[in-house]
Amino acid sequence: MGAGHWSAEYEPRPAVVREARAQVRRQLEGWGLAERGDLVDTAELLVSELATHALLRSGSRFRLTLTAAHGVLRCEVADRGWCGPEEEKEEEGCRAESGRGLFLVDAMARRWGCRREGAGRTSWFELGTCPFGH
Repeated sequence: MGAGHWSAEYEPRPAVVREARAQVRRQLEGWGLAERGDLVDTAELLVSELATHALLRSGSRFRLTLTAAHGVLRCEVADRGWCGPEEEKEEEGCRAESGRGLFLVDAMARRWGCRREGAGRTSWFELGTCPFGH
């Protein structure tokens, strides 16, 4: 329990963020991580922020990937947007262009970042899955 890998692609339409949130909850419950209600709630919130960011910045399809292993949940959102210097981040300093999304990710994730990949970018965050981890 508490380990798994899942990925899906979403079309750029308004209801997709809600669908992605629901799928995150189902996956984490299926992996036995529902006992950590705060983990599920936080993952849902941060995935919705990255998915919304992808839709607003790229307007393209995006791929959501969840991986849980070794006490870490990693969530990635890959889209056709550009990852500029204001988004390239590992652990220090957060400068988002607008809104609260990346500030929430920065405040709530154990680690997060954005990397360029081919014609797009992948934004990601990690959360601890152990009861006392951040």
